[in-house]
Amino acid sequence: MNTPAATLVIGATGTTGRRVAAGLIAKRYRVKAASRSATPVEGTQTVRFDWNEPATYGEALDGADRVYLIPPIGASAPAEVMLPFLRQAYAAGVHRAVLLSSSAIPAGGPAVGQVHQALPRLFEQWAVLRPSWFMQNFTGSTPHARSIREDGAILTAAGDGRVGFIDAEDIAAVAVHALTDEQAPNTDLILTGPQTLSYDDVAAIITEATGWPVVHRHLTFEQLRDRWAAEIPLEFASLLAGMDRAIADGAEDRTSDTVQRITGRPPGTLRAFVEREV
Repeated sequence: MNTPAATLVIGATGTTGRRVAAGLIAKRYRVKAASRSATPVEGTQTVRFDWNEPATYGEALDGADRVYLIPPIGASAPAEVMLPFLRQAYAAGVHRAVLLSSSAIPAGGPAVGQVHQALPRLFEQWAVLRPSWFMQNFTGSTPHARSIREDGAILTAAGDGRVGFIDAEDIAAVAVHALTDEQAPNTDLILTGPQTLSYDDVAAIITEATGWPVVHRHLTFEQLRDRWAAEIPLEFASLLAGMDRAIADGAEDRTSDTVQRITGRPPGTLRAFVEREV
């Protein structure tokens, strides 16, 4: 009996990857869970994968016919490593690719936008997920979560701009459909929560839901860039601070019906997320 093909989930221990792996397992799909540390993921075949080590590509791709792609974290030019991998994936028998990008980055744009632009030329079945900012940015060890815990503040250069924050659970649910539905989306998908919120709104919701006083502290582009640059390369810090500046200019003040349309259920609210996770 032939073993059914697997879905390769890159970044399978990360914020969306582990949720995508769990969703696929729940639907009884075989999963190859790929990460740099090859951390075991229950119900999957675990493999080591590092974007910067092409020697890890072959084992990861062996037996896979579709792939969920998380770009290398912090890379300002991810296409340099991702495109050779994707060409190898196609040659190895992968026929569907689902890429996690960002609502802020169009096809042909900076960073992963170059991979987005190339994907339809490489695969007949594909999708690019372009979620807005994650609700998970306010939990765990993220910069916002740390500043909330340490200073009772969210620090941004987004001004009064509004964002359609989305739960990673909803991103993963769409990803599972994009990977498994009989017809691939063959398009990019803007993913948002049900409403747009300013960071002042976010601070108020966290305060009301948790009882912890939280405020939004407004920074300039330069202040935020320098704050990021203490932890990550300057070029990437500038890119992230520039995204905040775009929010201030209204770039993320939108919602979409994609989660409802693809999964059949509405996306979760920030208040429900905070009550569940914070």
